[in-house]
Amino acid sequence: MSTIAENAHRGQARRRVRIDGWRWGGRIFLVFMLLYTALPMIWMLITSIKSGFAAMQFPPQWWPDQPTLASYQKLLDPQNSVGQDFLRFFWNSLFVSTATTILSVIVAVPAAYAFSRFTFPGRNFLFFAVLLRNMFPAVIFLVPLFILMRAIGLVNTHGSLILTYLTFGLPLAIWLLKGFYDNIPVQLEQAARIDGATRFQAFVLIVMPLSTPGIIATAIYSFIGAWNEYIYAYTFLSKNEQLTLPVGIQRFFSENTTDFPGLMAASFMMSVPVVVLFLVLQRYFVRALTEGAVKH
Repeated sequence: MSTIAENAHRGQARRRVRIDGWRWGGRIFLVFMLLYTALPMIWMLITSIKSGFAAMQFPPQWWPDQPTLASYQKLLDPQNSVGQDFLRFFWNSLFVSTATTILSVIVAVPAAYAFSRFTFPGRNFLFFAVLLRNMFPAVIFLVPLFILMRAIGLVNTHGSLILTYLTFGLPLAIWLLKGFYDNIPVQLEQAARIDGATRFQAFVLIVMPLSTPGIIATAIYSFIGAWNEYIYAYTFLSKNEQLTLPVGIQRFFSENTTDFPGLMAASFMMSVPVVVLFLVLQRYFVRALTEGAVKH
């Protein structure tokens, strides 16, 4: 009996060591990925507080001898041309991203609810046809969409970007929300209907509050996609007063020199809204992904 107990104890010890090995391996991998994603942001921030001369030094100066916020002051000063352009680009990006987010939620919520609750001819075909667009890279649609926007007179307007971003963002938004609605028991709506509520009232009063994490996740996805997009903004917009931030920061490049501290400061300030938005609302985003992926 003692031999059997000793063998069982050794087996448990080996399994414990194996599990601990996997756990520590996972921790090391997470630390590596954290450094891989955080170091570029840290280097961007350090470069933004250097002078132009210090930013060009080789070997690089890891921490400036005389840190300066001159690049940020220049960007946020509406009295100089650089500050005026940066603030205009910032508000253009904010307007386009916010409008895209609002319209995505307005369209995706009823569309996902219809796919989840109603049965109609061609329902499955239409749902997978919506997702089919994501099988192709976005650049494939660049020329056709440009021709379409030129035909309807939307080139050099923010409306062309908003419509384009809706085209690319809605498929995943509808898919996320449909998975969320599938996990909300239909009996809750039926009980509300028995109590005298209309279908619309049951949707607004019962389903919408329960689907808040999914709606927030959809909004985050739409906002980040519109905020960071470059190719279509570069193609559809040519007027300086219409440019968004990803295209506008090219102002820091010139034929003879590049203002690296100003470029890094503009890039850092462009990243801050997205990072803050995701950090504040990440729990809703993760919950929506897990709720939509698991069938209860």
